[in-house]
Amino acid sequence: MKKFLMAAICAVCLLFSGCGGSDSADGNKKLSVMFASNVVSLDSANTTDSVSFEVIADCMEGLMQLDSEGKTIPAIAESFDVSEDGKTYTFHLRDAKWANGDPVTADDFVFAWRRHCQKAEEYSYIMGDTVACVKNADAVIKGADPKTLGVSAPDPKTFVVELDAPVSFFPSLMVFPTFYPINEKFYNSLTAGSYGTSPETFLSNGAFMLSEYIPGTANIQLKKNDSYWNAGNISIDGFQYQIVSSSDNALTSFKNGTLNVVSIGGNQVEHVKQDAELSKNLKTFSSGELNYLSFNQDPKNHHAGALSNVNLRLAISNAIDRESLVDNYVVNGAKATYTAVPLDFAPNAKSGKFFAEDQKQFSDVVSFNVDKARKYLETAKSELGKDEFALNLIFSNDGDSNTKIVQAIKSQVEENLPGVKINLQPMPRAEYLSCIHSNSYDLAFKRWIPDYNDPMTFLTLWTTFGSEMSEHWSNAAYDKIIADCTTGSLADDYDARWNALYDAEKILLNNAVIAPLYTNANSLLIAPFVTGIDFHVAGVHRVFKNVRLK
Repeated sequence: MKKFLMAAICAVCLLFSGCGGSDSADGNKKLSVMFASNVVSLDSANTTDSVSFEVIADCMEGLMQLDSEGKTIPAIAESFDVSEDGKTYTFHLRDAKWANGDPVTADDFVFAWRRHCQKAEEYSYIMGDTVACVKNADAVIKGADPKTLGVSAPDPKTFVVELDAPVSFFPSLMVFPTFYPINEKFYNSLTAGSYGTSPETFLSNGAFMLSEYIPGTANIQLKKNDSYWNAGNISIDGFQYQIVSSSDNALTSFKNGTLNVVSIGGNQVEHVKQDAELSKNLKTFSSGELNYLSFNQDPKNHHAGALSNVNLRLAISNAIDRESLVDNYVVNGAKATYTAVPLDFAPNAKSGKFFAEDQKQFSDVVSFNVDKARKYLETAKSELGKDEFALNLIFSNDGDSNTKIVQAIKSQVEENLPGVKINLQPMPRAEYLSCIHSNSYDLAFKRWIPDYNDPMTFLTLWTTFGSEMSEHWSNAAYDKIIADCTTGSLADDYDARWNALYDAEKILLNNAVIAPLYTNANSLLIAPFVTGIDFHVAGVHRVFKNVRLK
């Protein structure tokens, strides 16, 4: 999937002075923000990365939005009704316009949702029966007539969605860009394949609109959309994204006043903490990102035949000191994690407790216990008839922190498990993803960022037909629980569903399908004159609509 958290910074020589000035030469308020990587696509049907999703969300708005506390509130939908069986949602649209003056209508949502399913790109899964359960979505994704999708527009202001099963968190899904509208008339006026490739081929209905954008370049300019239904509450006149690949350079620029918002990690965090003035600008937010080791269990893989043995996987998992990883190598506020769902994520709607609040519930199989790890290893050696194991660990080398983390994992495993050797294989992200998808790895250092605020955004990954089914593990009991919790008998029983998800997680961890490592955090330096950036653990992680510049 998408999934790569971007850094956040800015670099605009014209816009800001070191002491907190926030006006450009023409007096218009602006903001400048850094991305660590390029936008991949501004077509919401093709997009899978968080950088692209963020820009889309800057310029587009769906039925619902999140407030500063992460609560789902109305956006284009002024209100909605839910049928008694929880399977039909009727959204009532407010008076809203596209940037070209066209009204935003229910047909715009019908067109976009049908198109997403028909294109059957990677993110179309979110409309299907593992997540949103939109009626017939899976069939349309597989080639059925898009008109059979469970969406309709009885009139321009009424958008109706039929579901195959109740989804308790359905309104919150509407925040995600895959569910945004597209102006059909505008889209059909474009040359095929050109949508979202320039300001002229991208039409906004949100707070901002594209001012300057050429795919692959280092700068993206946005300006305020005066046609936005809530334009009166947008304080800034626009802002700029700049691609900055070196966080060291970004930190230097923050110090000299040319950057406003900087994402830092590792040694940079320690440096900032030791600077009394600089540390006043340091903010840390939980990212909802789970970092973990993936075990390729395919017995046909070159080395991974050994990893089809559960005791070898359990040995490796219990040989890793997660507290040491976050304290000495990640060093950005990350938290050691012993569950397959990350910390500070997915609160229970009734109790308010996060799903992974109890980090000791699976301690019998996920812990740091060298004696236990060695017992697992001895059992594995006996079962496999081998005394030594040489395993390749692939990782994306897009940052020094990744290298330090996997080096620490290698050191811990080799020290605590005699006979196990880890060969590190750094590679560019594109090559890394190719190896994941082509089954060319033993161990992989992975991360997953939640798309929506429910445990299912993680637990569906490891079903037999999950969207990231790269561990080559299949368990009928696990699949049944996940199915029961989506379209089955537990879908409309909140408490029973919640408890069943723990049962699924226990199966996953008892089988050591993955070794959870830590829940990542975002450590940022934010200039004191910048306020109102909203941070969320799921979906679009940064929102700039409420930004104020002092």
